[in-house]
Amino acid sequence: MTGRQQSLARFERQQSDSDLSVLTDAERDCWRAIDDGEYGPREYADETDRAPGTVGNLLRRARDKLDGGGGS
Repeated sequence: MTGRQQSLARFERQQSDSDLSVLTDAERDCWRAIDDGEYGPREYADETDRAPGTVGNLLRRARDKLDGGGGS
């Protein structure tokens, strides 16, 4: 997928509130902060007093759910 296609896919996901409803509050907050470009994973971890690995797991689960992977 090209950069433009990824941006379009991200935009389409952001426009659909029903997609975000499948996320936990923590996954949703993490996904919005990082995928919207407000923070990098380590910055978000510092800002929320979480370990970087925890943020990585939240982001991965959110992306899996939004991409139709179902998550865990």
